[in-house]
Amino acid sequence: MNWDKDQSILLTQICTAVFAALLLALDIGCYWAASWFVLLRGLDRGSVWYFTATVYACSVFAWLLLWKLWGLLGSIKRGEIFTAENVRRLRIVSWCCVGAALLCLVSALYYPSFLLITAAAGFMCLIVRVVKNVFQQAIAMKSELDLTI
Repeated sequence: MNWDKDQSILLTQICTAVFAALLLALDIGCYWAASWFVLLRGLDRGSVWYFTATVYACSVFAWLLLWKLWGLLGSIKRGEIFTAENVRRLRIVSWCCVGAALLCLVSALYYPSFLLITAAAGFMCLIVRVVKNVFQQAIAMKSELDLTI
């Protein structure tokens, strides 16, 4: 089966909506999920509050990231790809990754495995920054081409 542009964007929008639904479920059940995790790992019962705080703090960045990603997908669907607004969206997405990475880095003080999430979020930031820079260069090239007769 060959996927066209619209089908691919639709699939990405569906995945974004699924992630939003999962994030909402985590936000609603965060305390119970943290309690279950602490119990499962045999950690100190008091650390539930640390995990809950980390999840809620990272959730703020995740919601902002999903919102900007949704806007980016809508813009691409309309054929508005290399625009300053999309570069701005990608910049915000990259800073959301940085914010989550920093929160997880601090959270590694009470649970060292958060270092893995820190590395993943940092790497994701790097990838998004490269894409943002490509978009920025494409805008400059397009602008230069528009001036050429």
